[in-house]
Amino acid sequence: MSAPGRLVPLSAGAAALAGALVATVLLTPDASAATTITVAADGSGNYTTVQAAINAVPANNTGAVTITVKAGTYRGVVTIPADKPYITLAGLGSAARQVVIVEGHASGQTKPGGGTYGTSGSASVFVNANNTVIRNLTMSNDFNEAANTLDAEQAVAVNTSGDRVEFDNVRILGNQDTLLVNAPSASAVRRLYVRNSYVEGDVDFIFGRGTMVFQNGTVHSLTRGSSSNNGYITAAATDINNKFGYLFWGTTLTSNAPAKTVYLGRPWHPSGDVNARGQVLYRGVSMGAHIRNDPWTDMSGFSWKDARFSEYSSTGAGAVVNANRPQMSASTAAQYVPTAYLAGNDGWNPIR
Repeated sequence: MSAPGRLVPLSAGAAALAGALVATVLLTPDASAATTITVAADGSGNYTTVQAAINAVPANNTGAVTITVKAGTYRGVVTIPADKPYITLAGLGSAARQVVIVEGHASGQTKPGGGTYGTSGSASVFVNANNTVIRNLTMSNDFNEAANTLDAEQAVAVNTSGDRVEFDNVRILGNQDTLLVNAPSASAVRRLYVRNSYVEGDVDFIFGRGTMVFQNGTVHSLTRGSSSNNGYITAAATDINNKFGYLFWGTTLTSNAPAKTVYLGRPWHPSGDVNARGQVLYRGVSMGAHIRNDPWTDMSGFSWKDARFSEYSSTGAGAVVNANRPQMSASTAAQYVPTAYLAGNDGWNPIR
């Protein structure tokens, strides 16, 4: 914005014209100058869709832009492009459940232009930009598994591949592959900080090769109706050269599944990548009775024992200690703290 100048009186005609111009700007904001844009499905904001508001932000934006979203359900894919950093997407409801961004695509579904969505392309929300903040809203993929017989029913709610991304008081809802903690390449480090939030799913519902700290909040495993296997919380694909994958810190694990039927995770090796050596640490986590006594398992011929899976100082009915549950030592745990996961090469520290 330019610096404010000296105010001078306007004639009646000039004042009327200025008022009309201001009204026009408020309805169709110049996103290069505006700091806040409002979305409302009922037309009471600047735009009726979240994507239209994002589209109004100029490419290679350098200033902070806040997009506030009034209570309502907004169906349709939302993408924050890589060339639009510094966007904050904030729900205006009194609770995260009052603003819902939702779509229902699945991996095996046919796209309008041909081909299928694929797992990563099935997301309802894509966060490709760095320095993005999303707070106080729900992001959901409501693909109905029971009503379909697709060969591939992965249905991602959020695909985040930007760096220095923050989720605060959000709900992320889906079934298989709910939250993709992504990175554009095996060597790229992409950091996601999730605070005071809720995520649910059943199979590999937090997955990918990015780095994530999940502080407080709830991770909820949905039952699949099995008496022995109701899915896997994580499927990390952390590259062996990246020390840090996923840290669950002070989080609560809940479920509507029977006792001892849910795994903490398994190792994902995309395209058979032998260097994908997932790193997951559950630290100071309250674990419900749904967690299995042998909570790590193999995947696609790769042994979980070759991954970097561990627990430290967890509590609750599911926090059993035995030979199948590697426990991190206190001396090693001193290196695996939230600030270390998020610092990267630039010292990023969003924790508060």
